[in-house]
Amino acid sequence: MLDRGMARRMATTSAVITAVLCVAGCATPVETPAVAGQDMTAGLIVTTVYPMTVLDSGNGAQLCAAVMQSYPPQCSGTSLVGWDWGQVLGHFEEATGVRWGDFVVTGTYDVASASFAPTEVIPGDGFARPEATAPVIESPCREPTEGWRVLDEARTTEATMNSAFALASRLEGFAAGWVDQSQNPATDPDVPAALTAEEQMWALNDPLRLIVNVAVTHDLEAAESALREVWGGMLCVSSAERSEAELRQIAEEISRGDHGLIANVDAVAGEVVVGVTFDDGTLQHRFDEEYGPGLVTVASVLQPVS
Repeated sequence: MLDRGMARRMATTSAVITAVLCVAGCATPVETPAVAGQDMTAGLIVTTVYPMTVLDSGNGAQLCAAVMQSYPPQCSGTSLVGWDWGQVLGHFEEATGVRWGDFVVTGTYDVASASFAPTEVIPGDGFARPEATAPVIESPCREPTEGWRVLDEARTTEATMNSAFALASRLEGFAAGWVDQSQNPATDPDVPAALTAEEQMWALNDPLRLIVNVAVTHDLEAAESALREVWGGMLCVSSAERSEAELRQIAEEISRGDHGLIANVDAVAGEVVVGVTFDDGTLQHRFDEEYGPGLVTVASVLQPVS
């Protein structure tokens, strides 16, 4: 079953990056000197915004776009020009000649050489992880005239919900499936305080209080009729522009390309998300031209400093 938590994870950008925003109590910035003779006014002033892994296996420090969870870790990413480990002593690990640590890095990015010259580095261990937030994924269907209601409690169980999602995934033109908890009283912030953790988990996932959502590219009536054979609870069948299979095909096409890009499907949003180190708008424009605006979203790790 694709529950709301799974739907939220589908809405993330790149699977290889963990965002940790800076909040009050951040560590004191560690200044990294510019490379001798380098014009730091050239290029773009950008920042990672949140801590990212910097790793040096002996060939120079890199800002990791992807990290392999070995020991020591391995990584691929952007070269950091003028990185000085001596400026961040006590904030990195070292094993078998490899050094790595998490830092917020701000500096000058050279688009032509895809190199990043740090001017300010903040150790990531001085950051507090904020409570994760996620978009509310509600049903796009208009509320029925008689209101949202369960039609058959006997067919409104966890098992029948799983069967409904399994059936949905086999429908022609299937695009996405998720659950909407907005009709569930347990989502009221005042309710969980009166429940134990186990009671809250059950209440939030009570099939009688959930709206099963399925999006397809065509023949909504046929899809709803098929789902009603197994699911007796609240149901919303909506229209999608592209199927999940089409989105995956586009993502695979981009990932197989010669640009070293990693593309992921956000089926609920109906888009493909491409994670990159930095995009000055050129890559986004290319994808808009090739696939049409709004279908492929480029998520850039480095953000311009305003």
